[in-house]
Amino acid sequence: MVSQARYDEAEVAELIEERRGLEGPMLPILHAIQARFGHVPDAAVRQIAAALNLTRAEVYGVVSFYHDFHKEPRGRHVLKVCRAEACQAAGGDRVAGAIEAALGIGFGETTPDGQVTLEAVYCLGLCATAPSAMLDRRVVGRLSESRVGALIEEARL
Repeated sequence: MVSQARYDEAEVAELIEERRGLEGPMLPILHAIQARFGHVPDAAVRQIAAALNLTRAEVYGVVSFYHDFHKEPRGRHVLKVCRAEACQAAGGDRVAGAIEAALGIGFGETTPDGQVTLEAVYCLGLCATAPSAMLDRRVVGRLSESRVGALIEEARL
């Protein structure tokens, strides 16, 4: 998982400067900042905009458009739960509710201890084994309410 470092203006300036000369430098800059800090802080958006002579809205638009960029730090583990129709038809709503209850958070939130971020996704390509989820990079199929406890326990390790 990505490190969660404290924002450092000088370090961000260095990351920007190293990539400023690239063609289309914004995406490489954003990726570098997120890799270093675990998310793209608002202060970095302002720095990028100033360095590239763009508006903050232009930079924020890119950050918010791509689902892999995050404005807030994520948990040590990321649990993605499929919310697509095939998973819902196979009982995914009940499983999703059980996961939210077990973690004590909703979709798009991170547990207070910083261990788990819960995200909704709209297809993992596991329709034949619905309902499904992905814990970090490991896919889990045929989820049921009775299997949620073990999945949450694994996510908290």
